[in-house]
Amino acid sequence: MTPTPDRSVPTPSHAIAHARPELPARDAVLLVNGRSRRGAEAFPRVRDLLTAQGVELTAAHLVTDPGAELPTLLPELLAGRPSMLVVGSGDGTIASVVDHLAHSDTVLGYVPLGTTNNFSRSLGLPRGLRAAVDVVTGGRVAQVDLGRVDGDYFANLVSIGISADVAGRTPHRLKRHLGRTAYTATAAASLVRHRPFTAEVRSGDVVWEVVTHQLNIANGRMHAGTAIARDASLEDRLLTAYALGGRSRLSTAGAAARQALTPWEPVARKGHLSATEFHVTTDRPMTVDVDGEVSGTTPIHVEVTAAALRVMVPRR
Repeated sequence: MTPTPDRSVPTPSHAIAHARPELPARDAVLLVNGRSRRGAEAFPRVRDLLTAQGVELTAAHLVTDPGAELPTLLPELLAGRPSMLVVGSGDGTIASVVDHLAHSDTVLGYVPLGTTNNFSRSLGLPRGLRAAVDVVTGGRVAQVDLGRVDGDYFANLVSIGISADVAGRTPHRLKRHLGRTAYTATAAASLVRHRPFTAEVRSGDVVWEVVTHQLNIANGRMHAGTAIARDASLEDRLLTAYALGGRSRLSTAGAAARQALTPWEPVARKGHLSATEFHVTTDRPMTVDVDGEVSGTTPIHVEVTAAALRVMVPRR
């Protein structure tokens, strides 16, 4: 396979270039994941900031067990077709939320409260709590792409390999106290025992075979808080498949370190493939990580769904 040409890092305004000049909603429902890194402590402040800026909250929920609560709570909250769903969480909760918001009129207002916050970085959202709420109440509506893996929507990234092990093993308490360092510590321990795998990534007649400890398929432009490619975005109508390191553990550790410590773009260093859909098989069943949450095993089919989500982004 001939790797796709290098893709150029967009500014946040480039990443969401075609935002629609709509006024933000003045009524909303609020959902905060109390298990996200800053969720429990941020919930009352987010609620008060929204109310102070003139948003009428018809419901406000602090979720303490997202796996048990979200499957029933989200349909209930959206049954009344609210103008906006404001979510305070990390990337994993967003993967659950977009399943219910895809192709709907309800706009997502997002307040990043997680550990890596890849989705918010892809959108160009500010990191501060008040600034993020300002975007929810005074930003503009953009229509961005979503990915689908075996029929389920995701916002940012599907991973196979070491990160799927890390997602399942990193304690929530460790993430709360150490942030992104928690993933690094867990990954280092897991990599010692991890075996490389062979993946076949197929798109139409193009087949890419790679031996690695980590294969990623990105819809957004961020992984582990850094850009994966110069021109990847949430509205380019493309997915990008790339390996993080090769067969050796050392190459994977080195790639992860460079990505964590520098503005390193992994697709510029290794082969990659960009397309609208992929079918991925592996030489043994591998756990799949979808936006930070473990979800099934290989083989998988991944595709992009254009302009599937309406979301608030900065006015710039």
